[in-house]
Amino acid sequence: MAEIVELKASDLAAMLCSRVCHDLISPVGAIANGLEVLADPEQAEMAEFAQELIVNSARQARAKLEFARLAFGASSTAGTEIDTRDAEQVTRSYVAGEKPEVDWQVPPMLMPKNKVKLLLNMVLISVGCVPRGGEVRVAVSGSQGEERFDITASGEKTLIPAGCEELLAGTPADGRIDAQQIQPFYTGLLARESGMALALELNEGIVTFTAEPAAAERRAAAPAQG
Repeated sequence: MAEIVELKASDLAAMLCSRVCHDLISPVGAIANGLEVLADPEQAEMAEFAQELIVNSARQARAKLEFARLAFGASSTAGTEIDTRDAEQVTRSYVAGEKPEVDWQVPPMLMPKNKVKLLLNMVLISVGCVPRGGEVRVAVSGSQGEERFDITASGEKTLIPAGCEELLAGTPADGRIDAQQIQPFYTGLLARESGMALALELNEGIVTFTAEPAAAERRAAAPAQG
């Protein structure tokens, strides 16, 4: 069994910051371009388009920031738990700027921060599994403390990003992690810290991504007694 890669806290923080900056470059750059057009009297005929660009890009940047704050950051939420309704709000805002639609089937509840962060990062990976659009269905079941996450992604084209399963397990093929790979690696780290086992599969055009208590996975894999 491959050894799980360990990152220094400073390296993990730097790579996550790089990931957030990468997500924000496009909408922030579009806002800057729109402002330049508005400031140029020779492009007055483009003013309406520029204003629309600024409004849409600002909305997208805000959605990405709010999602990143909950999925990657410590957030300002008091205590050690987060309301799943807050997770739903940031997810819907984020996915509105992407190609898939989201079907949120998560009951209102309080969950530990790391489990909510895990769920949001699983959603992020699942959105990437349907690059041409489709539907991402998010469901949580089970009693408090024994939650199970079930996410399915379906669409015109479905895929599992190269190396994603190894990164989730913390065992990248070459034993190295960079900023482009940090998000699935971080997802696996959150799962291990939350005592959750992950499974990612592509079957008949549908991606299934699950997380369940690791103890439940071990019980299911154990041979029958007697």
